[in-house]
Amino acid sequence: MNCPENIRDALNVSRETFQRLQILADLLVKWNPRINLVSKSTLDALWERHILDSVQVMRSAPHNVAHWVDIGSGGGFPGLVIALMSEEPTAPQKVTLIESDQRKCAFLRTVLRETGVKAAVLTERIEKAPPQNADVLSARALADLPLLFDFAERHLRADGVGLFPKGASWQKELKSVQESWSFDCEVVKSITDSQAVILKVGELKRDGSNAP
Repeated sequence: MNCPENIRDALNVSRETFQRLQILADLLVKWNPRINLVSKSTLDALWERHILDSVQVMRSAPHNVAHWVDIGSGGGFPGLVIALMSEEPTAPQKVTLIESDQRKCAFLRTVLRETGVKAAVLTERIEKAPPQNADVLSARALADLPLLFDFAERHLRADGVGLFPKGASWQKELKSVQESWSFDCEVVKSITDSQAVILKVGELKRDGSNAP
């Protein structure tokens, strides 16, 4: 699937990175009818809705972190896209993708093999996977913030950053965790959806009075 010129400009990545993203797009279109990696209704806008949307997550993150972990990676957004950006100047040193669906993991591994990119793919339930001690933890379209914070407590290092893209109801979700958790949160406006944001969460600690 060809990338619209305006989206290519917005991506602003090296030629090598763009070629890898093109391989991802082509393989996703090929695999999607069999294992439903993304909603069929979003395929026509694949480059904007999924790829550019993932690129902006990396651009909101700290630079050159040691370990980036993406949970519930599914069709690879944002984690696989971030792994494919490994040659970009601000890329993380290591990327781990956690996904419980074996077929989706097969897709993730196929893209990594076809692009020559190294990343770890764990076929595990997020709550059962070994704690990852991530510098950055990302999750897109996976769960509401209360559950994401539970996952972050397991997999994110104490001084790490959680990056959670959210839609129009993000303020309601944020309010739902404020009584049970203490945290810093920067709200980054999405460049692909005027109602969406990326919540950049740090200093995450469970409120002792609400601890299980």
